[in-house]
Order: sequence, then C-alpha cells, then structure tokens
Amino acid sequence: MTDYIQVLTTVPDVDAGAALARSITIKRLAAGVQIIGPIRSLYWWKGSLRDEQEWQLVIKTTRTLFAELEEHIKAGHSYEVPEVIATEILEGSGAYLNWISTETQRTDAS
Repeated sequence: MTDYIQVLTTVPDVDAGAALARSITIKRLAAGVQIIGPIRSLYWWKGSLRDEQEWQLVIKTTRTLFAELEEHIKAGHSYEVPEVIATEILEGSGAYLNWISTETQRTDAS
C-alpha cells in the first residue's frame, strides 16, 4: 500500500474549482491541486442522461488525509453527490513524493 494518492472531483465552473482548490490547499489537505477544463461529462442523474460542461480537480495528497479531504469536498461542494475518487500513486519521483509529504504537514497556522 502506498502513502500517496491522487483524488479526483469535478465542479460546475472554473470559479467553483478555484475556490475549492484554494480551500483544500490552505487547509493543507493537499500539496497541490490542478484545475483542468473545461471537460465534457455525460452521465446518468435521477433517470436522465445529462451532458454538461465541468472542470476537474486533480488533488495530490496522502492517504492519511483522505477522510478529512473527502468531508471538506462534500461540505464545500454544490453537487448533491460529488465525485470523490482516490487512486494510489504507485511510483513517482522521490523528490516529488517528498514534496507531497512536506507540503501536507500541518503547522499551528494551518
């Protein structure tokens, strides 16, 4: 099992993505967040096929922060059921993985 994960979520617009990404990084729930988009999403929701424009957040963090990150995303999200999917980072540059560890460490100011 790896200590490092990448978490995905989607938001309805770039401003929502920037606000969520900023709050995640300020709280040190992630070392960094990328906002990708717009993307086109087709999905089923309450019996209807939806075709929407969204932005995707790619969140670099550690496994130990996942539960708190998930709650933070849910609390600050406009979707009834936000996507919160984590995948393991199986390999990576030692310096990059060290950066994730370093930047997700909390201080009294975080």
